[in-house]
Amino acid sequence: MNKRPRILVVDDVPINIHVVSLALKSDYEIIVAQDGSTALELAHRSDKPDLILLDVVMPHMGGFEVCRRLKESEATRDIPVIFVTAKNETGDEEQGFRLGAADYITKPFEPPIVRARVKTHLELKFKREELEQKNAELFKALDQVKVLRGLLPICASCKKIRDDKGYWNQIEVYIRDHSEAEFTHGICPDCARKLGYPEIRGHG
Repeated sequence: MNKRPRILVVDDVPINIHVVSLALKSDYEIIVAQDGSTALELAHRSDKPDLILLDVVMPHMGGFEVCRRLKESEATRDIPVIFVTAKNETGDEEQGFRLGAADYITKPFEPPIVRARVKTHLELKFKREELEQKNAELFKALDQVKVLRGLLPICASCKKIRDDKGYWNQIEVYIRDHSEAEFTHGICPDCARKLGYPEIRGHG
């Protein structure tokens, strides 16, 4: 069974935490913090949240400062932050987005709106992580591939290739040692005729 996404709800007012948690608890694991310091501590744990719902106005450390610290830390910068606040001035929203927030929900809010925004940003986060993992696997695979490049000295008569140490190798030996290619052997039509083999017809 897949683990449910973990949501960190940060608000200094317990009733606000209750309302948000009630809207989300059927689909997500909810953890809570009532101040900025606790929120930062929870965000840096090994079982860190997948998304943070963050109030702006809190004592001691406001939401904007919490968001700034989250985005400055390599361990937490990729966690989506959605501000949930009564501050609805355009300047407040601009500041939130400038600090790296993924979204901004104003109070009072409708639970379906919160659920929809959370679902959208979690899907974006998981898709991004999946893409990053695939890219990492691709780069790892490319690092393991040996590529032939540059000018290769090849004998005009016997077709042997001279390696970096000056030794002459059969072409299949050289390619085998410098790439991931493997060989099977057969007889081409020209050689078959020279060697007196029955005629080999190509496939149309």
